[in-house]
Amino acid sequence: MEKFIDREQELATLQSEYERKGSSLVILYGRRRTGKTTLLSEFIRDKNALFFLASEESEAQNRNYFKDKAADFIGSALLRAASISSWDAIFAAIMERTFDTKPIIVIDEFQYIGMSNPGFPSVFQRIWEEQLKNRSVMVILCGSLISMMESQTLAYNSPLYGRRTAQIKLGQIPFRYYGEFFSGRTRKELIEMYAITGGVPKYVEMFAESQDIYAAIQTNVLNRSGYLYDEPHFLLQQEVREIGSYFSMIRAIAAGNHRLSAIASALEVKATSLTRYLKTLIDLDILEREVPVTEENPEKSKRGLYKIKDNYIRFWFAFVYPNMSFIESGNSQIVMDKIRASLIVNHTAFVYKDVCREKMWDLNAKDSWPFHFTRIGRYWDANTEIDIAAIDPDGHNLILGECKYWQEPVGENILRELEQKAENVAWNRYHRKTWFVMFSISGFTDELRQLAGTRSDLVLVDDGREGE
Repeated sequence: MEKFIDREQELATLQSEYERKGSSLVILYGRRRTGKTTLLSEFIRDKNALFFLASEESEAQNRNYFKDKAADFIGSALLRAASISSWDAIFAAIMERTFDTKPIIVIDEFQYIGMSNPGFPSVFQRIWEEQLKNRSVMVILCGSLISMMESQTLAYNSPLYGRRTAQIKLGQIPFRYYGEFFSGRTRKELIEMYAITGGVPKYVEMFAESQDIYAAIQTNVLNRSGYLYDEPHFLLQQEVREIGSYFSMIRAIAAGNHRLSAIASALEVKATSLTRYLKTLIDLDILEREVPVTEENPEKSKRGLYKIKDNYIRFWFAFVYPNMSFIESGNSQIVMDKIRASLIVNHTAFVYKDVCREKMWDLNAKDSWPFHFTRIGRYWDANTEIDIAAIDPDGHNLILGECKYWQEPVGENILRELEQKAENVAWNRYHRKTWFVMFSISGFTDELRQLAGTRSDLVLVDDGREGE
């Protein structure tokens, strides 16, 4: 993309490591398409850096390519012409040079070398200890296969464990930056784009070329040659072995089975057999486990629900995967008609709740309440479900909210329903102060606006008027 957006914190971390006296070893990883290489290119563009992109070829071929890159980096025709059978000699040649500024060595897709030679992390550990650790140099190991990067560089049994000076797991870009990607769009249009692309820079780039969300879906998703048509397969095939089992699990959750028992029932297996699959999908940022925000011990809570965290994967499993036979037979228009009929109600409206919870942190920072909440999420029990629940445990404050992605303005009746739901929330029932917040993409009725003007415990957020 032409503009470099967000990633200020990650750039600040990299810059801090660069300014560190002596050596630094940074591990940068995250799923495909999240912009890792773009981030690195932005960081090193005005610095003395050797950038090497490893491939899925053999270790020997990667070593030879790295040798040539190193030769160009230090301007050594001798190194380029040399026949070298060890990585140590290449790094030695680099570090023999005197640099005016701190050199940076980037190995992108680091995990591919380890796939070719499982012993390579041990080789690199030796190089780090003997040649780099006590020198003024910055090394960045970057990779897009999360499970392999963690096992090769971060896990306790990895030879590189404890050597890193910083690590960055690069995730999706938050919704608040979408106005910079899609200038001139309304907030409603931005939410629709976010509901599909989910903050993945490459997906955003593909959708930015279309003015209409449905045209973008048709071009990039429902077209068998489209960039995103089979994206979930590409994401999972190198991370997991039993891809069919994972697909079945994600589809079960997309169909509305969020409790562990419900997922197991849908798959006709024992719940205990699903634990490792769920953990893997959570580690890959595809799923997340939610508990009511009021739970004191979230990890031990029996009220956990599993939710598809990635917007595109949630969309794909809801609308594309179940209808692939139509697309494969050349009847993608049938699928598009289904998407047009239910995208808002069955997908965008749910993503909107995530957008609202993100916005809550902005309101928190702007002192919208006479306190700052420390935890936010949802609340539910057997009879009640509330879109937003935020708590300030020290001050005994509870914020409850609703998010409505409707065509009509939200009225006072929704507030009354929320107030009734609040009576069912047991958290600190007799000593708390309850506050209310309402989000709406289509504004509010005049009656509700007038009421809000008389109440200090009620905040209205009209996303239809947002200029962000």
